[in-house]
Amino acid sequence: MNDIRVLIVDDHEFLRRGLKLVFETFEGIELVGEAGDGREALALIPAADPDVIVTDARMPVMDGLDLVQAMKEAHPELPALVLTTFEDAELVGALINAGAAGYLLKDVGADRLQEAILAVAEGGLVLDPRIAMHLRRRDAGEDALAVLTGSERSVGVLVAKGATNVEIAESLHLAEGTVKNHISSLLRKLGARDRTNLALTLSKTLGR
Repeated sequence: MNDIRVLIVDDHEFLRRGLKLVFETFEGIELVGEAGDGREALALIPAADPDVIVTDARMPVMDGLDLVQAMKEAHPELPALVLTTFEDAELVGALINAGAAGYLLKDVGADRLQEAILAVAEGGLVLDPRIAMHLRRRDAGEDALAVLTGSERSVGVLVAKGATNVEIAESLHLAEGTVKNHISSLLRKLGARDRTNLALTLSKTLGR
């Protein structure tokens, strides 16, 4: 299996240097480039060919939100993991709604960062527990789950945790095609426009 290729985006050179040292200790992950803002990152993506973008939220020139929105148009299959100091529920919601695949705070441990990168590369959604708590407080609502069947709820619990279709199928002893059908139903019933938005909705309503 090839290493996961990562491009880091942060306007603080000191932090980029620190991340480079941390990345050198990771197995299965290769740092292929760095940028000081979103505009520079977009220019580097074609040549660097990353599998995951790790970006700050607040930056000059082009911030993380604008970068995620631009990537959704230009590179829709490329996941963005936001790594920042901001515990702002509105900002997190905007980033996730824009298509970010994860949101972690910068005091995250190296092991957790490595796990998060691997998870989003596989199509998962990663949220720092403190961020998830903020989001649940802002917009809780169990009523939306009343329309779900028991099987859909079981699949939904695992989607909220960022599990891939293969992982869900193995955990629930279902065919992968059945899992896909349940997720399609969840998207329709909960009015989610894509899997990332669905996972966020389920995370809030299920309290995961």
